[in-house]
Amino acid sequence: MRYLYLALAVIGCLPWLDFHAWFTANGWSLGEMIDAWYANRATAGLVRDLTIAALVLTIWVIAETWRTRDMLRLLAIPATFAIGVSCGLPLYLYLRERRG
Repeated sequence: MRYLYLALAVIGCLPWLDFHAWFTANGWSLGEMIDAWYANRATAGLVRDLTIAALVLTIWVIAETWRTRDMLRLLAIPATFAIGVSCGLPLYLYLRERRG
């Protein structure tokens, strides 16, 4: 399973291609991108859903890291907020399953 999680983490980086294309076309303003996320109720709902999922994942990662003292698992947090839950969650599961 761990290699499946790793593959899914890599595939989960694909949304960054969309973000990069948007930034390239519209300028590198994070504020403008956040405004675009709230362009309509559908995208606003999606943003809220993913934000809640990212926060839950972050709490889980911190709690598990506190319990296991495996600090490498904390890498899932910046992956989640820099790329997305689609990368952060499978990365965390990969790090959780690794041996060593």
